[in-house]
Amino acid sequence: MHSIPLSLQAADKTCLKIFLLVQGIVHAFVLTIMREMNKFLPLLLFFSASFISAYAQTKRNIFADVTGTIGTSQGSAALSYVHNWKLWEQKKWEAGLGVRWTTYFGTKKDFVTAPARLARSSTIPFVIVFAGQETQNWDTSTVQRPLINALNLSSNFGYNFSMRWYAGFNIDLIGVSFGRNTSSILTSNGATTTEPSTKPSAFNLLLTGDNDKGTLNSEFFLKYKINNSLGIKATYQFLFTEYKTTSIKQIAPDGTTVDRFRNKVNAFGIGISYNLK
Repeated sequence: MHSIPLSLQAADKTCLKIFLLVQGIVHAFVLTIMREMNKFLPLLLFFSASFISAYAQTKRNIFADVTGTIGTSQGSAALSYVHNWKLWEQKKWEAGLGVRWTTYFGTKKDFVTAPARLARSSTIPFVIVFAGQETQNWDTSTVQRPLINALNLSSNFGYNFSMRWYAGFNIDLIGVSFGRNTSSILTSNGATTTEPSTKPSAFNLLLTGDNDKGTLNSEFFLKYKINNSLGIKATYQFLFTEYKTTSIKQIAPDGTTVDRFRNKVNAFGIGISYNLK
């Protein structure tokens, strides 16, 4: 039997000592952390409870409103429920979420090529809003009797100038649409073709500018509060509506086919607001 050299035995003992030393340091460190946490745990729990309580007691502005707009051979009506939280110390600013039902209707309205890659010179989010319009890529679908109902989740912002005057902005985020299937006339390179059944795009999604999909409503408005419950508002609306062809497609310059066509509505309107809380 071979014996272990003394040098290796010494090395093993040294390693064992180092291991025990490190173990002791780690153990002491963990105990120290646990003791400190025990000291501060009540304080942490207190601040957590205070934060939750403060959030729960944050002043809210909950209201519903009905808005109508009218334009050339088209119009819309919208019913909204809004739940805003008042922000910061003075509680003048508000932000929150809501749900909005928008009904759009019209007669013989032009819907143009919708995909952003064809409609604009850039598809970068937010930048697309200021990008050039690529009108040479546009075809037009003239929808004969458009009628779209859209149910969307909305984002809402507001500012209280005084007890009576209030301004706000809102925009739809995501939702669904349905409505009337109707005929349309597709105009491409001067040639016209009749599409027997054009239908509303079913899915709505905010992606900024012409990246958007479906029917999305947005408003800038000024509201006067008659009393604690009732208010009247004047609004400027920017509404995207979208129809899809079913049998006839646009042949884009890059050879792809397009079945989505968009109408953009800029309109003024009025509304009534009722405060729920």
